[in-house]
Amino acid sequence: MGKKNNQDYLNAIEEHLGKDVLAHDEAFDILNIELTPSKIHDAIAWLQQHQELSVNYLTNIAAVHYPESEGREFAVVYQLHSWKNNIRLRLKGYLPKDNLHIHSITDLFAGANWMERETYDFFGIIFDNHPDLRRILNMDDMDYFPMRKEYVLEDATREDKDDRFFGRNNTEQ
Repeated sequence: MGKKNNQDYLNAIEEHLGKDVLAHDEAFDILNIELTPSKIHDAIAWLQQHQELSVNYLTNIAAVHYPESEGREFAVVYQLHSWKNNIRLRLKGYLPKDNLHIHSITDLFAGANWMERETYDFFGIIFDNHPDLRRILNMDDMDYFPMRKEYVLEDATREDKDDRFFGRNNTEQ
């Protein structure tokens, strides 16, 4: 078997998941694939167990808040790596703000425990079947999630800051 490339990974994933592959692109030599959120756990397990693809390292789990994307307000992003093939892969699943549930991958990667807790702590994403989903960096009594783009960044009276430059629309000005 020759060395695998991004196209080989995309072909294998599309063949395995079919209609659950919603979109894909490549940026900075990293294959980005959007999947149906309910299939992400199964996709990562399959990639991990696949002899040739051998996706064996979880680099990061994070979230992104897109408040103006109705029905797709939150993205959960998994950055994975195949040491064997030197391929980096990014899987994304978009969640609506009224259903922030996605399956935990702590049964696949022990390191996912901390990353999922951090993502919950900052964005409020609920990782179903997580063994200990609770805040990890913020105070337990916080009733909000600080990385959501729900609040203006600065005092509206300040003239030296403009929320537009931080990905937020300040409609009060």
